[in-house]
Parts: sequence; C-alpha cells; structure tokens
Amino acid sequence: MESNDFAAIKSEESGSSASHANQLNRLHTAGGHVDDRSQPALPVYHRTFASPSPLGLISFATDIFLICVFGLHARSITAPNVMIGCLIFYGGVGQFIAGIMEFITGNTFGATVFSSYGAFNLSYAMIYLPGTGILSAYTDAATGVVDPSFNQALALYLWAWFIVTVVFTIAAMRSSWVLFLDLFFLDICLLLLACGYMVNMDGLLTAGYSFGLIVSFLSYWAGCAGLWGDGVTPIRLPTFEMYSAV
Repeated sequence: MESNDFAAIKSEESGSSASHANQLNRLHTAGGHVDDRSQPALPVYHRTFASPSPLGLISFATDIFLICVFGLHARSITAPNVMIGCLIFYGGVGQFIAGIMEFITGNTFGATVFSSYGAFNLSYAMIYLPGTGILSAYTDAATGVVDPSFNQALALYLWAWFIVTVVFTIAAMRSSWVLFLDLFFLDICLLLLACGYMVNMDGLLTAGYSFGLIVSFLSYWAGCAGLWGDGVTPIRLPTFEMYSAV
C-alpha cells in the first residue's frame, strides 16, 4: 500500500510539473522572450542619480591647488586675486551642488563635507574680493600696508576650519585610505598654516602650502577614481577600502 501511495504521489507531482511547464511555455514567444502584452496606462520612469562625489572632490582639489601655488608665490606671483572666480563658482557653487545631491542620495558624510568646504571656498574668496571690504578693513588707506592683526585673524579663521576637518577625518575612518589620508593631510596643512600666520613664520607657511599640494593630489585621485570607474573608462584607480583594516 505504501509503495502504491508513493507511486501515486510521484505521478501527481510529475503531472503538476508538466502542467506548470506548459503554462510557462505559453508565457513565452517562439523566440524565448516573455509574452507580456500588458500596456500600462502611464509610462514607467526609472530615476537614476549620477554620483556627485567626483564633482565635489575634483573641484575641491582644483581650488586647494590654486590656494597653495599662490601661497607658495609660484612664478613670483604675490596677488592671489585671480583665483577668486574659481573659488566662488567651481569650489563654492560646484561643491554646494555636490553637497545637495549627496543629501538626495542619502550620503550624510558627503553632504556635510562638500557643503562645508563649498562654504570654505566662498568665505575664503570673500577675504580677497575687494567689494566685501574684509581685506581693506585691515589695510591702512594712506600707506596701503596691511595691519599685522590680519595674520592673527586669518590664523583664527584657519583654526576653526582645522577643528571642522578633524571632525570629518574621524568620520572618514571607515571609508577608504585615499579619502582618510586626504583629510589627514588637510589637518596638517591647516595646522601648519594657522601656526605660521599666528607666529609669522614663513617656514611653517611654506610647509603648510606644500602639504596642501599633497591634499590636492589625493583629492584628484579620489575624484578620478569615481569619475573613471563603473566602466566609463578602462582605467581603475584603487581607493584602498578600510573596512577590513579598521
């Protein structure tokens, strides 16, 4: 009896499988495609968002590069005013847009970092923009000499951004080595510049702006890794993930 019952069950299962296979065959065309003849009342759109990180990183790298080469007086240039436009539009507006897009994609870290450094570029540009009157407030109208207190004020400004960058560096401890080292060297850059302006030591300023060039290089690296990846180009730049290291 048990053998007959088992045979009956197997027969029912095989019949059910064959019926299911026939139903699946009816759902496919002769070419093997799904025979879907349904027509939605409205077209279906699938939204996709581009990654805003390359814009934020590359614009940041470009502006840090300009700040540092003018700070090092490359080609004997002493007036940095030509960088104001790039700081406002590429570094300020560009990074602010990247920050807003990071909010939309749900990346709290990117949204905070890009929006903050967008504000940094805008505020730094305002110092040298003649219409703001910031630099002229520290300049003697008769002699055109900048008051020594300007360096102290600039030092306090840099100390504030050093504190902000330390907070971001801690937040980046589980991201990638390239991004973490980028922010770490930015900490050193801002620390040296703040101390250099506070004690009026050119050696510290030169070292700070030199570290800024390292920051620019690492920012370009991280930005290009995101821009060139995902099959856009055959070039793949590693960012060395920190998940297994920390």
